[in-house]
Amino acid sequence: MSESSPITPDPNQPEAIVNPGDRSAKTRQLLGMKGAAPGETSIWKIRLQLMKPITWIPLIWGVVCGAASSGNYTWSLENVLKAAACMLLSGPLLTGYTQTLNDFYDREIDAINEPYRPIPSGAISVPQVATQIITLFLGGIALAFVLDLWAGHDFPNVTVLALFGSFIAFIYSAPPLKLKQNGWLGNYALGASYIALPWWAGHALFGQLNWKIIVITLIYSLAGLGIAIVNDFKSVEGDRQLGLQSLPVMFGVDKAAWICVVMIDVFQGLIAAYLVSIHENLYAAILALLIIPQITFQDMYFLRDPLKNDVKYQASAQPFLVLGMLVAGLALGHAGI
Repeated sequence: MSESSPITPDPNQPEAIVNPGDRSAKTRQLLGMKGAAPGETSIWKIRLQLMKPITWIPLIWGVVCGAASSGNYTWSLENVLKAAACMLLSGPLLTGYTQTLNDFYDREIDAINEPYRPIPSGAISVPQVATQIITLFLGGIALAFVLDLWAGHDFPNVTVLALFGSFIAFIYSAPPLKLKQNGWLGNYALGASYIALPWWAGHALFGQLNWKIIVITLIYSLAGLGIAIVNDFKSVEGDRQLGLQSLPVMFGVDKAAWICVVMIDVFQGLIAAYLVSIHENLYAAILALLIIPQITFQDMYFLRDPLKNDVKYQASAQPFLVLGMLVAGLALGHAGI
């Protein structure tokens, strides 16, 4: 439209005003984050919210670390497509399955802590949730089998890992075991699922998964246990009411915060020490340097008020933790572990 034909606002038409806070709350709702807003009506957005896309990122990154630690990844089109398919498996499909399953079994506690979540708010029915769980699980296992065929595996490594991860997700959320009722077991299962499992899948897809990689990543997962504890602070009140033994409930908020940061820092430091032991000194130094900003943000935010600053701490510190994972993966690949 030319400058000689300006648009004149209609004085009878009310002006649409978008509240930035409302937009932020809706975005948080869609991503499955704390501080969301109720009122979403699109069934597909509700289904996506159940899958908590914000939680896919560490799993996708874990596949990258596993591909790096295999020492065999090259930048060919086929390998990029394989890695992308493995990321789809670990992130949207099986993490989506895990998060939907967890919301299904947590609907009572979510009614206390996060009543805007899709199930307690009534935005989606229980049969619809069950259908989503089954679809994501079957889709994930099918894709894992395709990846094994694509990689030419004699033994279906990726499929077995997918089945094992799905089983851990089930016993984490579902009774009678419901591992999340135990602060130590539940958080370690969560930490290992976020670090070790996708790492193993990426490594197995491009190389030979061996016991050294399994042990190293399980140790690294103890740092992931610390990250998992951070997630418990947002639901401490509901956990206390329902008798769930999360670490903030067991030890109190302040002591649990210290346990959390010590786990995160010490086990990253142990991985850096191991890299020195295999003569990957440059990678070890980089990993050690990446721990420093995490300690800084722990002091600035988390230790001062873990209930208020849990999300701010995660947003600030976790990029350095996941970058350190890639550094460790590259070091292991370079050393031929």
